[in-house]
Amino acid sequence: MNADLRVGDRIGELLDRCMAAAPDRFRGIRQITIEDPTEISYKYMTHRPAAGVMQSPGFLPGFAQLARRGLSFDAAVFHHQLADVSRLAAAFPNTTIVLNHLGMAMGMEMTASEQADVFNRWREALRALARHENVTLKVGGLGMPFWGLGFEQRTDPVGSMELADAWRPYVETGIEAFGADRCMMESNFPPDGRSCGFVPLWNALKRITRGCSKDEKSALFRNTAARVYRIDLASPMPPNTLPKDQ
Repeated sequence: MNADLRVGDRIGELLDRCMAAAPDRFRGIRQITIEDPTEISYKYMTHRPAAGVMQSPGFLPGFAQLARRGLSFDAAVFHHQLADVSRLAAAFPNTTIVLNHLGMAMGMEMTASEQADVFNRWREALRALARHENVTLKVGGLGMPFWGLGFEQRTDPVGSMELADAWRPYVETGIEAFGADRCMMESNFPPDGRSCGFVPLWNALKRITRGCSKDEKSALFRNTAARVYRIDLASPMPPNTLPKDQ
């Protein structure tokens, strides 16, 4: 669910109403805080995000209302904003923050050397954020164009092996930084559909994590998400199979 924390203390009324309406389902909110000073990425967004959300006067008081109720916050940012998420995590150490889409390394319309520099800066910022134990990581969103991988420009079908080769450095960096118990795999469909199909996407993530232990796979594909969002899962985890790419 989305709620505008910029309104400050007044957000508490909405949060209470949501908790009353769905006590077994409402777990927290996501507010889009993506900012792109180059403006290149905005051509792929249906709605331009508001600027300066996390720096607005009401944001921290609004976040405090969220924290007071034991709710989580999903953060959607680009790599150059990861320090802002770190400061937020430090200010509210008892509140769960979920970093969406690996903290997207924005590499659109860059040369290979420029993308390599972005990767290094993203990796260091992600590792710094991982020091805050109240932050968990959604591993995915790699089908969106922002990474600069170029799959959205392809006209032929993209298979899971090719995706896995391109995504592996990002996925493995995220899991290494946070550990499997603080990572959850995600598809982010339909936006990821710009680059690939739903089945190849999941097959790619399975290929990348093929060397993980059974317990690590259970955490990555099931248990972390269930714990963070307090989901009661009664059925066993399905086998780590690879259906035919579509």
